[in-house]
Amino acid sequence: MSTLLIVHHTPSPATRELLEAVLAGARDPEITGVDIVVRPALAATVADMFDADGYIFGTPANFGYMSGALKHFFDTVYYPVLDYVANRPYGLWVHGNDDIAGAVSSVGRIAGGLSLVRSADVVEVTGFVDGVVRQKAYDLGGTLAALLMK
Repeated sequence: MSTLLIVHHTPSPATRELLEAVLAGARDPEITGVDIVVRPALAATVADMFDADGYIFGTPANFGYMSGALKHFFDTVYYPVLDYVANRPYGLWVHGNDDIAGAVSSVGRIAGGLSLVRSADVVEVTGFVDGVVRQKAYDLGGTLAALLMK
């Protein structure tokens, strides 16, 4: 069985709604053989990264950057997993009230440093979460989980 690790920081109703949509997609009944592991960014560990075959990261954009919680996660796991996670797929969702470009690019740079492969379009959300956004988040979860099916 493959494992999809979802690392998130969801302090607001909007970020929580995105997480729920991502989880619904990852747990689509047509997707089998994939274990979904969900960790808040401040609780995710090096072992979680090693044990996973793919990743989804979720964060609010805070002051034009990823959340401090997600940054702490990356600071914690980066060097211990650096030589072991290359070429694993990842996806990302970011929510902000206005500018989210810095958050998207900063996660992309870190994932690139880890040689992870972005395997779905980034779900970039400013403002309210509507049906279109929920569908994109659902598709993100489903896409990453489906890639890991064996």
